[in-house]
Amino acid sequence: MTDATDTGLRWNNRFAALGPAFSTTLRPTPLPAPYWVGTSPPAAALLGLDRGGWFGSDASLQALTGNLPIAGSHPLASVYSGHQFGVWAGQLGDGRAILLGETAGGWEVQLKGAGRTPYSRMGDGRAVLRSSIREFLASEAVAGLGIPTTRALCVTGSDAPVYREEAETAAVVTRVAQSFIRFGHFEHFAARDDLASLRTLADYVVDRYYPDCRATPRYGGNAYAALLEAVGLRTAGLLAQWQAVGFCHGVMNTDNMSILGLTIDYGPFQFMDAFNPRHICNHSDTQGRYAFNQQPQVAYWNLLCLAQALLPLIGDEEHAKAALGTYPDAFGSAFDARMRDKLGLPDAAAADRPLIESTLRLLAQGAVDYTIFWRRLADFAAGGELAAVRDLHPDRDAFDAWFDTQYRPRTGGQPDAARIRAANPRYVLRNHLGEVAIRRAREKDFSEVETLRRLLASPYEDHPGFEDRAGFPPDWATSIEISCSS
Repeated sequence: MTDATDTGLRWNNRFAALGPAFSTTLRPTPLPAPYWVGTSPPAAALLGLDRGGWFGSDASLQALTGNLPIAGSHPLASVYSGHQFGVWAGQLGDGRAILLGETAGGWEVQLKGAGRTPYSRMGDGRAVLRSSIREFLASEAVAGLGIPTTRALCVTGSDAPVYREEAETAAVVTRVAQSFIRFGHFEHFAARDDLASLRTLADYVVDRYYPDCRATPRYGGNAYAALLEAVGLRTAGLLAQWQAVGFCHGVMNTDNMSILGLTIDYGPFQFMDAFNPRHICNHSDTQGRYAFNQQPQVAYWNLLCLAQALLPLIGDEEHAKAALGTYPDAFGSAFDARMRDKLGLPDAAAADRPLIESTLRLLAQGAVDYTIFWRRLADFAAGGELAAVRDLHPDRDAFDAWFDTQYRPRTGGQPDAARIRAANPRYVLRNHLGEVAIRRAREKDFSEVETLRRLLASPYEDHPGFEDRAGFPPDWATSIEISCSS
């Protein structure tokens, strides 16, 4: 057996200690001749790793590709179930992700694309270079925006072939999160009437991540109802941030919903270019279940599935309904607050909801570029020309009516420049930017991966010399199709 490499990290592996009902212990499957594609110093800092130490060495390259064991880790694949596109899919699980373990600092480290597991369901357990680059960049981009998310420590590649619609090459993403537990973990044990394991899982989540639920005075002191409410509130905040920044997830299945309210599983995702509330970013979503404007309601539906899974522990249907019922108001309040910041409104007012709605209708009417509109509005607030905002709209009269009769009166003609700039990024991971980085990476040029990672780590800054990455998408960007195939 190959000697294990010592990362310098210490490991707790508390999820592994839950027992064999929750996971299968196994080793990653090696890949030949791995190479670095991208690394994230900010994600490394979360773990206490330095790119000049173990991280960045050949030992770390081999270990984070799955070729070399890590001392103190406890590799496993977890089992869960879930609803996919609204249909019960039964048992699922980590089909290509292997959790290396949990560090003493509370961070779990997972390899995605590390080979077949007992939950692969006839899959090969691999991930391809294109989707791995997208997940790496998206994880760090969403973190840069201040949105809760799993992180990506690095992505490594190999020329080993992986077959999807065509032959591609393999890659592995090292993901980092406080937990990878999903709604589907609870659904799994509830569907099997395994009340003991369901309680073990819920107690683990409450005691580790939501300890205040133990002392709740609400719901008759029911910690499991309090857990449902707490998860719902985190999910509401997450969805408000997605909607405000124009982020489309694409596959909001219950097995892709984090119990900690994190953005998880970057498959077919997109930051919108032209604003279209009914935009569908996943080519496989033929019914539009996960269209942009459906995301808040889908999250609520997923929370209902979680509530049903927790009901045997909650024991009182009215408590479950009450806990679940906090989501709609929480989402509405969080979304309005985000949009007030984007508009640069100094405080809350009763007329803000009509103003928010009219702004979004105006953008949809003209299919206005979502990110550029908001950033130009921020530039205007800082003393720039209003014409730069107005010229984005094909119907200038509609813009003038909105500005003169709604926006100007509410802001006094001068929105809060600091607030609006802090809420509106100049850089987001548009599809075409990711595609350019992927095309270059196929030629072993990873410079654009690093350029985008660096820009997206501080997306609210101007970054002189890189204005083209903040410009309008090229015409060919509309032909990019993103699906569940990865």
